[in-house]
Amino acid sequence: MNKISLVAKREFLTRVQKKTFLLTTIGVPVLIFAFYAAIIFFTVKSSDNFKIAVSDNANVFNGEIDSKKGSDVIFEFVKDDTTVLKTKLEQKEYDAYLYVPAGYSITSKTIDSLHFRSAKTVGIMTREKIENRISKTLEEKRLMAMNISKTQLDSIQNQKESITFSSSSGKTENQTKVGLSYGVGFVSGFMIYIILFIYGTMVMRGVVEEKVSRIAEVIISSVKPFQLMMGKIIGIGAVGLLQFIIWGVLIFAIQLLIPVLFPQLFEQMQSQPVQPGMMAAAETSKQSGALSGIMAGLNEINFPLIIGCFIFYFLGGYFMYASLFAAVGSAANEDMQDAQSLLLPIMMPIIFAIVIMMQAVNNPNGSLAVFGSLFPLTSPIVMMARVAHGIPDGVTVFQLILSMVFLILGFFGTTWLAAKIYRTGILMYGKKVTWKELWKWAVKKN
Repeated sequence: MNKISLVAKREFLTRVQKKTFLLTTIGVPVLIFAFYAAIIFFTVKSSDNFKIAVSDNANVFNGEIDSKKGSDVIFEFVKDDTTVLKTKLEQKEYDAYLYVPAGYSITSKTIDSLHFRSAKTVGIMTREKIENRISKTLEEKRLMAMNISKTQLDSIQNQKESITFSSSSGKTENQTKVGLSYGVGFVSGFMIYIILFIYGTMVMRGVVEEKVSRIAEVIISSVKPFQLMMGKIIGIGAVGLLQFIIWGVLIFAIQLLIPVLFPQLFEQMQSQPVQPGMMAAAETSKQSGALSGIMAGLNEINFPLIIGCFIFYFLGGYFMYASLFAAVGSAANEDMQDAQSLLLPIMMPIIFAIVIMMQAVNNPNGSLAVFGSLFPLTSPIVMMARVAHGIPDGVTVFQLILSMVFLILGFFGTTWLAAKIYRTGILMYGKKVTWKELWKWAVKKN
């Protein structure tokens, strides 16, 4: 154990003391923030107003089209005919015009009968804003023409059926909590997915570099191959964990600056479509206030359980896959293509896990989600999507314990196989290895 700790310490200090570690650890969040801020800046600042002249000869709109505060689509009512409107359009006085003929009737004709002309191609989002505002105004006018007053119309539109959802245990489910659980589960599973790829590949590259430079031959004269492999996995894992913690703190701190620097962004976000999984959270937040609705949902999420499971599945998944990546690295030669060709069977379960997770965040108790959360090669990613929904709504205690046991057994199994492959492959040169050859190394007796 002492030799494993020495190898791990060497791997950790060698990487942490490099300038590239500091640049990557600090630079990546800053670069992400700069890129994110640039997108927001150009989205908020560069959106020019789209000015539309409205010639309402039938007096359908009564000088007003559903106005939305902060909208970049502006309607201006004029008394010009089409000839004058075309001239003003060519002179770029307006971006487009809407002509309502004198014989237009809201009770017998549709919006397609209106004549809309623009000076240039209208973007799909701007087109949708224009159609929605005109359609909403005409809908209100049609209802009022049927002797439905504005007060009655507002009362009908504001009436929404209140449906209470509850689980089999009788516990009422908060819609905001369900939406937030969707987001927390998705982010947690996706983070582990990224970790397995990045740091697993880092372990493989570290093994390949030592093998190619013949350093491994010197080290193995003092430590056993298994000790070298475990020390490398633990050392690189510690580097990854430290880097991941720093990234998390920096990105969280940077996110807090976004509302301060771009307050206009949140006004635009209210008019943007919401993802299906977060629809419930957004709808409840509109009714009861964004902050109070979100806080109520957050209070119902078991974050200690989620954080504890995240650490366990992060470590279990990393050690299990890192041992497999190390085994592949030990079998590679000078050409990295040899290692790349052996990675497919290892990467397939990770990709399969992210596909199952997409289903698990929406249906945590489905048969596919249950299987994915119990199977060791996919459980680190899939189980986080189920745990976010809580116990027993998302996952039962028995399934959670069983999944953890399977993951531990999977870690010991893969580490045992990887160690046998590593012992043979780390000292073998000049031979292109196949998976059939790796299997022979794994099953042969000492």
